Amino acid sequence: MLFNRRQSLGLFGAAAGTLILPRHVMAQGARRSITVAVQKITNNNTLDVWYEQSNVGERVFFPNLWEGLIGRNWMGDQGPVPALATEWTRLDDRTIELKLRQGVKFHNGDEMTAEDVVFSFSDERVFAGTQPSGGTTLYAENFKPQTAKELPANVPGVGRRLWPALRGVEAVDKYTVRFHNATPDVTMEGRLYSAGSQITNKRAWDEAATYAEWSAKPVTTGPYMVEEYRPDVSLTLVAFDEYWGGRPPLERIRFVEVPEVASRVNGLLSGEYDFACDLPPDQIAAIMDAPGLEVQSSTIWNHRISVFNTQNEVLRDPLVRRAMTHSIDRQAIVDALWGGQTQIPAGLQFESFRTSDMFIEGWSVPEYNPELARDLLKQASYNGDAIPYRLLNNYYTNQTPTAQILVEMWKQVGLNVEIQMKENWAQIHDPNGVKGVRDWSASNTINDPITPMVVQFGPNGEVQQQRDWSNEELNRLSVVMETSTDRAERKKAYARMLEIAEREDPAYTVLHQNAVFTGMKSELRWKAAPAFAMDFRSSNWSV
Repeated sequence: MLFNRRQSLGLFGAAAGTLILPRHVMAQGARRSITVAVQKITNNNTLDVWYEQSNVGERVFFPNLWEGLIGRNWMGDQGPVPALATEWTRLDDRTIELKLRQGVKFHNGDEMTAEDVVFSFSDERVFAGTQPSGGTTLYAENFKPQTAKELPANVPGVGRRLWPALRGVEAVDKYTVRFHNATPDVTMEGRLYSAGSQITNKRAWDEAATYAEWSAKPVTTGPYMVEEYRPDVSLTLVAFDEYWGGRPPLERIRFVEVPEVASRVNGLLSGEYDFACDLPPDQIAAIMDAPGLEVQSSTIWNHRISVFNTQNEVLRDPLVRRAMTHSIDRQAIVDALWGGQTQIPAGLQFESFRTSDMFIEGWSVPEYNPELARDLLKQASYNGDAIPYRLLNNYYTNQTPTAQILVEMWKQVGLNVEIQMKENWAQIHDPNGVKGVRDWSASNTINDPITPMVVQFGPNGEVQQQRDWSNEELNRLSVVMETSTDRAERKKAYARMLEIAEREDPAYTVLHQNAVFTGMKSELRWKAAPAFAMDFRSSNWSV
């Protein structure tokens, strides 16, 4: 079949051990280079895994460039697998000890040791003097980098978002480290394979004159290393033949930024590109009809959402936000724009939550009910004031047509929502001017409701750092989620957080589960993961 639709649940049977790559897997012959056309390479023009926390960053970073102590089973259930650490042990509810894989080389030839791990989670590299907490709000503008290199302020912001209570990392010996938390945390293992917790080389950092110089060519342990990075143009990775997992199968991977869908499709059809990413479903037929091409598809562990800004005078009233959530016919969007090839999830939940019995059964997105929406607007005494909708041009697949449909659905119940096209995320978050609604997505990165609920919407999350929305009760419950070791207590807290953030005081509304469509040359015999990440290791490459 030219079109291989791969639902994420169908991939979960892969064994975790398949990601431990044998050294002899590839013949030592000639290797090909490939070109991958993407909508965007990075948002912040750096290759820093702490700074570039994005869907587009995930695609180029993992698992080809950056690696953590615990890896993520990209081609399977997205759960933990051994990576730069071969094993890990819980010493207590605040401490985890890891044994490092010996003989791992960085791209500069240095051996990875405990010193590099300690540095990768240090004040100098990430935290900039911020203190561990049990849920205290730490807004990004309060971070004062206290290092020789000028860290961007949102690096420690992301650091404390992912590791709010990390006290420090101890080098027990050359190949053993311990992570010490200030509070109990059942999700420490998960945090170690989430985006951000990857390891970099201390010497390369020390030798770089500036943060900008380092972040354009970070020295890591992945199967490919940075050859050239041209922001907003291209990123070229070249094989690192001393990779601990075996000789990489490709000589070079060149990601090129091609914003327009038509240009990506035409480049694939002409043979200029080997892969074309971020395709909307209406482009599938053109690729399927071309000899030697196919489209791979997967629903992924990411939900498309709309976020509300409560500094807006109109949206300050939760009744108006509730009305907006009930005005949306989500199934109509899925049918019209996605050809039914994705689904509407049970709110901000993922199927993986069932593995720890944290899935809230019976929960759903707000029902499509225009009459209820009109009644809520009447109760709110809404008078038709305009609500701005800051929008990027198809950063997300089908973003612009989705926004146009949403605006029309809101109009049908009496809401006056006006699209304001923006060029980049800095303009979306610009505090000057009136904010209203914006697009976003939410990912499950550690198989626990900590992500995305607490990490994105809690007291240290981006929504509150951007001053979009805040709720005192949800912040208190975030502390429960981060510090409690009682599963029943955590599940009760999460259920209440869903009620607050999706019903009573909406912070966002879930639209649908995301899906990724990738056009490619069939001869490459490569498989798409249920994620944005593109795995170009030997275990996923057969040509």
